[in-house]
Amino acid sequence: MKIVLLPGDGIGPEVTHQARLCLELLSDRCALDFEFEERSIGGVAIDRHGKPLPQATIGACVEADAILLGAVGGPAWDDAKQRPEAGLLELRAVLGLYANLRPASVIKGLEHLSPLRPEIARDADVLVVRELTGGSYFGEKKLSDTTASDLCTYTRAEIERVAHVAFRAARGRGKRVTSVDKANVLATSRLWRRTVDDVARNYPDITLDHMLVDSTAMALVMNPRRFDVILTENMFGDILSDEMSVIAGSIGLLASASIGDGGPGLFEPIHGSAPDIAGLDRANPCGAIASAVMLLADGLGLHGEAALLRAALDEALRGDVLTADMGGSASCSAMGAQIRGLLEAKLGARDAHVALMASNRGCVG
Repeated sequence: MKIVLLPGDGIGPEVTHQARLCLELLSDRCALDFEFEERSIGGVAIDRHGKPLPQATIGACVEADAILLGAVGGPAWDDAKQRPEAGLLELRAVLGLYANLRPASVIKGLEHLSPLRPEIARDADVLVVRELTGGSYFGEKKLSDTTASDLCTYTRAEIERVAHVAFRAARGRGKRVTSVDKANVLATSRLWRRTVDDVARNYPDITLDHMLVDSTAMALVMNPRRFDVILTENMFGDILSDEMSVIAGSIGLLASASIGDGGPGLFEPIHGSAPDIAGLDRANPCGAIASAVMLLADGLGLHGEAALLRAALDEALRGDVLTADMGGSASCSAMGAQIRGLLEAKLGARDAHVALMASNRGCVG
């Protein structure tokens, strides 16, 4: 299985490296035979190739089984003809990645990391399903010295396909979808609401409600347990999922998956490139490692291996080796090493269990 790595800018290479080491460990111990290929995207690609998404990167990603991204962007490219982020937007479009899944939950025992009171944060578990290739991020843009505009456009087909993703996801969770819009102001939101209502008729087992985006932002910090799956458009999803990440304790903890109807998925932590700490070994690698968990489960169908890595990550987060954003003093590499050590222990326990079961079968035979 071929995994393309796009470390990108800022702290991207550091956190991606820690995730790769976890995947390499699983590959070696579980005979998965992963093949890794590293390519450029974002600002580093502008510096090396003159564009944020080189053709060689596109070719490698199209041929991949899954893609792991670090981060893109930074002030070093503020005056560049093309923004580093344009490379990521183009890659999503090329691969047809129209749905972004951003899970955020407060891990039991880590309620103290949330800025919310523990009784509010406890057991919060929300999946944001964000439409990824439409809206104002992709609409026509005009800019002069005195005026500017960003066209926000959605078609019924674009809304339908991402809505189906959200309803299917809800079937494996709490069976509730909250569709978020601004239908009291925006025409696109009124089409969004009508279309989601139509799609919901295919899912009679799922409860649907609608909320305005401003009300949702308030409810997320007052009662996050009110939500199960949040379905929303591109810009609203970007903002709300970042808000939800803080509720979980740190934006450095959370992963995301961008998926389409076929081909490879793109997996990335939701944090930015954090250029102020780039190269200092201070970044939190947990979001990248959590993205590797999603890559294993959702990208490659390796649910057992994903569960082992997730269990090691959660155990590490309950320990004393934590990065600064979580109140600790550990380096990025030390946090990654702690997670891999726990993963090694879990792999050893699994292997011992398998050997014992085989031995017992031999005795019975």
